[in-house]
Amino acid sequence: MDDSDHEQVPYRWSDKDLILSIAVQPRASGNALVGIHGAFIKVRLTAPPVEGKANQLLIKQLAKWFGVPTARIEIAQGETAKRKIVRIQHPQKLPAFIKKP
Repeated sequence: MDDSDHEQVPYRWSDKDLILSIAVQPRASGNALVGIHGAFIKVRLTAPPVEGKANQLLIKQLAKWFGVPTARIEIAQGETAKRKIVRIQHPQKLPAFIKKP
């Protein structure tokens, strides 16, 4: 049996909102939306994971990458973890590895 159709995808659509499973690499040399790594979308951030700085930068960068205001991005789970679930309301831009519903 071929399991390729049942691969775990690190994102899903909820109506027009995009739900992402993200793995954050803080204190990186640059900010980058790396791509899919296993069950997560890898994001590199220059900010350290202290006092919410990495979360603030994550929201700012996701807003830029997905073409939305920061108010339309919510960290739904993983506020203090490297692995997070993030909701983006009505993204206007999508990276090539994310397919529209």
